[in-house]
Amino acid sequence: MDKYKDRIADKLLEKKLKSKGAVLIQGAKWCGKTTTAEQIAKSILYMAKPEDKSQNLILADINPSTLLAGDTPRLIDEWQIAPKLWDAIRFEIDHRNTEGDFILTGSAVPADMNEVTHSGTGRFAWLTMRPMSLYESGESNGEVSLETLFKKRDNISAQNNLTLEDIAFLCCRGGWPRSTFMEKEISLEQAFDYYDAVVESDISRVDDTHRNPERVKRLMRAYARNIGTQASNETIRNDMKGNDSSSLDIDTIYSYIEALKKIFVVEESTAWNPNLRSQTAIRTSNTRYFVDPSIATAALGIGPNDLINDLNTFGFVFETLCIRDLRVYAESIDGTVYHYRDANKLECDAVIHLRNGDYGLVEIKLGGDKLINEGVENLKNMLNKIDVEKMKNPSFLMVLTATGKYAYRREDGVYVVPIGCLKN
Repeated sequence: MDKYKDRIADKLLEKKLKSKGAVLIQGAKWCGKTTTAEQIAKSILYMAKPEDKSQNLILADINPSTLLAGDTPRLIDEWQIAPKLWDAIRFEIDHRNTEGDFILTGSAVPADMNEVTHSGTGRFAWLTMRPMSLYESGESNGEVSLETLFKKRDNISAQNNLTLEDIAFLCCRGGWPRSTFMEKEISLEQAFDYYDAVVESDISRVDDTHRNPERVKRLMRAYARNIGTQASNETIRNDMKGNDSSSLDIDTIYSYIEALKKIFVVEESTAWNPNLRSQTAIRTSNTRYFVDPSIATAALGIGPNDLINDLNTFGFVFETLCIRDLRVYAESIDGTVYHYRDANKLECDAVIHLRNGDYGLVEIKLGGDKLINEGVENLKNMLNKIDVEKMKNPSFLMVLTATGKYAYRREDGVYVVPIGCLKN
């Protein structure tokens, strides 16, 4: 890798270290957890370093304080191979009575917490990292700030430099940090390598349960065909059954998807529950998403040209990219991304809700006047349903697009913003 690209998580990590004795960075494999931690660490212990691993494991068992000695913040990488370190770190934090002493990173495969006696409450903070947003990877110019949209309702002016072909490529390449330094054709291979690692190894390592790689492939392919929807496990099972001669029960589907969640391959969007003017039943099912759009394209075995030739699939894959970026941006301003859908099939692709109660409504469209106008009408219908006497008015309404030369505010106040202009 040529150099380090600044991450939005950098400042979040600094902030969390000021309030807790230790920060655990979690997230998808290859998303840059260790590299980000290395930028701020003053000393580093690589637990899994081959020539030191055996000795490190022995010390973690008989004298863990030896491993914890060093300038702070001290990075403990691959800490999960010695779960007893958790209690040792908690003990050190209590007796040092200082903040910002330790950073823990490791494989996306979770540690065996059966060996841990303390939850870490009050001593540990958690930071979730995701693959790079377009602003972090350098593809978005960042001329429109999500934080600013929450603070003031001004006109915006920004020029988008990304074409539909660029977006198709970026969906397939994904936000894997190493891929952003590679030649285009080579960078597209990274998502397929990630997918292969999940199928052949990682999903079985979650809980030491062997899962048939061919069945995992079928599951991930079925899941990819249902991203951006509230498809039930039954729907996904039926999608798989056509290519699976053995019996498939719902519990099996559930266990596979839960395993993918635990290793941060899947990150679903939960439902938003606002105060409404009328008694409308709100659908509470999660919306299906991979943590990065490239996982979906790898699972489907497709590339940028395939997306251009199938705009329906492209739309759902692009939505996954937008949700990834919105999550990265929202987290930096104490926000969470939800979705909304009710019994009348009114939907809102993304509701960004801040800790202080402010929120923004976002519709995601590939672009073009027709689709943008559809998104605007949907947002207005959504706004008319919200009881603003019981909750705040939204800070903004926005149609987030793949294409379009400019970011601007319409006469009706709705923002139209290409994803290539957005930042946190």
